[in-house]
Amino acid sequence: MMIQYTTWATALFAGLAVAQSYPPDAVDQLATDSLPKLKEWLAKNPQDGCTFETAVRRREWSDLTVEERKEYTDAVLCLQSKPALTSAAAPGAKSRFDDYVVVHIQQTPRNHGSYWNWDRYAKDPVNSPLFDGTEGSMGSNGAKEAHQGITIPGAGTIPPADGGGCVTEGPFKNMTVNLGPIAPSLQIKRNPQADGLGHNPRCLRRDVNKHAAAVTTANYTHELITTNQEVFWFQTVMEGQFPQGKWGVHAGGHYTVSGDPAGDFYVSPGDPAFWLHHSMIDRVWWIWQMQDLEKRLTEVSMTRTMNNMPPSANGTLDDLSGLGVLAEDVEVRELMSTMGGLSGKFCYIYE
Repeated sequence: MMIQYTTWATALFAGLAVAQSYPPDAVDQLATDSLPKLKEWLAKNPQDGCTFETAVRRREWSDLTVEERKEYTDAVLCLQSKPALTSAAAPGAKSRFDDYVVVHIQQTPRNHGSYWNWDRYAKDPVNSPLFDGTEGSMGSNGAKEAHQGITIPGAGTIPPADGGGCVTEGPFKNMTVNLGPIAPSLQIKRNPQADGLGHNPRCLRRDVNKHAAAVTTANYTHELITTNQEVFWFQTVMEGQFPQGKWGVHAGGHYTVSGDPAGDFYVSPGDPAFWLHHSMIDRVWWIWQMQDLEKRLTEVSMTRTMNNMPPSANGTLDDLSGLGVLAEDVEVRELMSTMGGLSGKFCYIYE
């Protein structure tokens, strides 16, 4: 079922407007063209304490100033300096940042399968404002280290790029990854616990990969939003139809970063770039919702277990979010709208 990954990143993405470095792509234009639908819906369904004018604007990475980007990475480093709240259940968790990874590991069998603008950097991600290793980036690629690439069963192999080793530049060059791996894409020493929650300290590794980024250009995302009218097919196409050799933009974004832990299905939030990728997932869902808000604000799909293994009931709006130490437990229906919802959890739009 579709659940938003919106936590501390929501507030941190808000910044002062700066001149765009990239022209609007087809998905940007679709979002802009859809805003009148949102305004019309809000006029009919006013939200307590949240209006179009007061909503936080979430901006793309390269539309922030370098100072604003550094505020974001400093906040991540701050989380990495604070003690974990999950260490009793997850002895490998050493920081508040790790708490987010723990919850994702625990949630993966339940709802995985469920911002950066992928299109802007798809042709040359390693030299983009995200990964160029400057102060205003999310850190560099990893050092060159030979590996075999990544095989996605049924969907082919992603050839190795020019990284694979430890991140050497930028704000996360000295970062320690503590949890996982569970399903590594590189030859990394396995976690001492089968559930991946033991302590397994190592460097942050990346293989920023243009081959994976090739499936995240705007045409894929625009088609995803405009041709899939039902939430089941929207989610299915987004996640990837691997038996048909289609990766989907979700997998494409993850493997654009690749490495360890980004290439691990369970532990991927351990790379700070994960949160920008999943903010884009949230943005794409938001644009899809705006095409028919009356219907799509109440649509969920698929079962309560990933790929229905083991078999389980369909997910519903009554299910609990289950975010553990990260946030109060609320029904999914309260997380369906970025503009308040039943209990005013959110108040943001994307620019």
